[in-house]
Amino acid sequence: MTGELLINVTPSETRVALIENGLLQEVTIEREAKRGLVGNIYLGKIIRVLPGMQAAFVDINLDKAAYLHASDINSSLMTADTDPAASQPAKNGQSDAAPDIRSLVHEGQHLMVQVVKDPLGTKGARLTTDITVAARYLVLMPFTARAGISQRIEEVAERKRLKSIITPFCDDAHGFIVRTAAEGACEVELKHDAEFLRKVWQKVMERKKRKQTKIPLYQDLSVALRIIRDSADGSLERVRIDSKLSYGLVIEFVREFMPALESKVEYYRGERPIFDAFDTEAEIQRALHRKITLKSGGYLIFDQTEAMTTIDINTGAFVGHRNLEDTIFSTNIEATQAIARQLRLRNLGGIIIVDFIDMHDADHKRRVLHSLELAMAKDNVKFSIHGFSALGLVEMTRKRTRESLEHVLCGECPLCTGRGSLKTVETICFEILREIVRVNRAYEADKFIVYASSSVSEFLVNDEYHSLAEVEVFIGKVIKVKTESMYNQEQFDVVMM
Repeated sequence: MTGELLINVTPSETRVALIENGLLQEVTIEREAKRGLVGNIYLGKIIRVLPGMQAAFVDINLDKAAYLHASDINSSLMTADTDPAASQPAKNGQSDAAPDIRSLVHEGQHLMVQVVKDPLGTKGARLTTDITVAARYLVLMPFTARAGISQRIEEVAERKRLKSIITPFCDDAHGFIVRTAAEGACEVELKHDAEFLRKVWQKVMERKKRKQTKIPLYQDLSVALRIIRDSADGSLERVRIDSKLSYGLVIEFVREFMPALESKVEYYRGERPIFDAFDTEAEIQRALHRKITLKSGGYLIFDQTEAMTTIDINTGAFVGHRNLEDTIFSTNIEATQAIARQLRLRNLGGIIIVDFIDMHDADHKRRVLHSLELAMAKDNVKFSIHGFSALGLVEMTRKRTRESLEHVLCGECPLCTGRGSLKTVETICFEILREIVRVNRAYEADKFIVYASSSVSEFLVNDEYHSLAEVEVFIGKVIKVKTESMYNQEQFDVVMM
């Protein structure tokens, strides 16, 4: 698999697109006014404890209070002003896995926290006190002497080699996890990462002692540098950047941490915008559509709701070449590749329900499920697939750490207010006629003037003229219809004269 990063930088926004085998797979957008918070470390203050939810709200100097669950609290990382008794688990029948939140924190208490989920919609950021700091090859785990190896490094000999290298780096204040990118890395590279992370953590602890609460104790890298750092498998063949300033920063970063990548970083000088030149802009626009067409003629419908995302597969224009069962199977197999790609591209998370076209052959079901698992294996975000339910639906989850592409780029429609549909012109006309009758009964008026959008007024005067005449006869008053060009389809006013 070949990978390429396209980085589009403007003063207010940075967009990073990951292209694999010629297709856009992921797009990450970070705006200066709304920079991602995941990975940032803060010295927060507990402002409210909710025993019923086993959680606390924490002030980290953001617009919304952040959320900290009892299971995410590590008492060893609390600040010096913590009540010593607070770190003791509750004894009244509480399990060790989830002690009473009141035994861990109290209002007014300060503690060091890290953001694990950005604010989503009306929800504040999700926090943990299990702090980690990532570099190219290693992840630092403060106050832990453990040495861990990424599960994606499968070769036993390589796992042993890496563990033997990093174990001496660990002490009571510094533990390390070896990232997937470290596969094949030498001892010098790993030692360099360990020393860098120790220095970073030393700075964090110094800021913590100064009670730095207005700004983060530690802020993660910019989106472009973060994605380059996290290119764990080393498959990037090229990185193109359209900003000279950002190009210089990236070169400086890779020269220090990823020297093998330096020759692959290019400053894009093309006349056309970088995303237009590689058809990325059009792909992003297509990713906002509900309907995704498959090459065979079938199609997928994506519906993103507050609770879950549903995906419906249909054969559409695909009629197959043999029989119906094979046609359905072929469409479902093709859909698995499109689903995996769209989940990454749209950054959809949480509960996902896939309604494959009904299959009666058990072997076909097994192969479709296997195809979906293989396609999803390319995704770096944690996911789980739970197989077909009794209703023939595939239930799966995908970890959600930031807002979806739709939530970043789109807002609520002012016409339908989020319903996703508008009342028909005919429906609005009947509402107007009912409103005239209602107002006539409630108030005295000589005549009525109806102000409505052009489509509604034309339909009322032309297609529903007989209904309008009947209401005039019924109330015994003249009704005039006028077009208001600024009104949307659902807007109207009935004015008494």
